[in-house]
Amino acid sequence: MITSEITQTLEEYFNVLQTQDLAIFDRVFHPESVLYSSQDGETVVRPIADYREIVVNRESPQSRNCKTHNEILLIDVMSPEMAMAKVRLRLYDNMMVDYLCLLKVDGKWTIASKLFHKEGAA
Repeated sequence: MITSEITQTLEEYFNVLQTQDLAIFDRVFHPESVLYSSQDGETVVRPIADYREIVVNRESPQSRNCKTHNEILLIDVMSPEMAMAKVRLRLYDNMMVDYLCLLKVDGKWTIASKLFHKEGAA
């Protein structure tokens, strides 16, 4: 049951990255979540409010008719309220790998933190 709930949240996550629907965005991400990456040797730390602003101001992949590719590679349940997932997805013309730390808050799984890496061109 826990993995099916987490899978549903991950499907919403894939959906929000393609549509940029902010109602889904606000459901999927914990309001205090943080995103991390290392790009071109530079560490990027982005609070969720900053990432939400990026999403608000860019054209969605769906509106550009971009192809999609979503894979759940791993779900590791630590406890009834904590889990980690590894996913691969296509975002615009890039293949991304994300590690998502999830917390169950008020009965709903949310993304508490995200480590993301551009694996290469799609």
